[in-house]
Amino acid sequence: MTDPSPLAKAEAAAREAAADTDVVRIVAAVLAAQQATQQQPQQPAPVRREFSPTQWLVVGGVVVSVGLVAAVFAVAVAIGAVSVAILALVLRAMWRDLQKGH
Repeated sequence: MTDPSPLAKAEAAAREAAADTDVVRIVAAVLAAQQATQQQPQQPAPVRREFSPTQWLVVGGVVVSVGLVAAVFAVAVAIGAVSVAILALVLRAMWRDLQKGH
């Protein structure tokens, strides 16, 4: 028995590689075909809800309530500021009287 020559070995390896390349190409084509046939699931369009009159009334009530609280707070701060100013004037007058010796 004779061993195959290096040229025969190379020729056999080339045939095998060509056959493997064809198999790889076929597998790639099958995968591409499967991906092309699979459809992407489409998402449903978002449903736009309109505000009902009740919701507008609730939003309006919240806005008015916040505004009233802010107004009451502003009045309380103003009353406190006037009280502090009057107290400062009274204390200043008392201090002047004490300095004059009354």
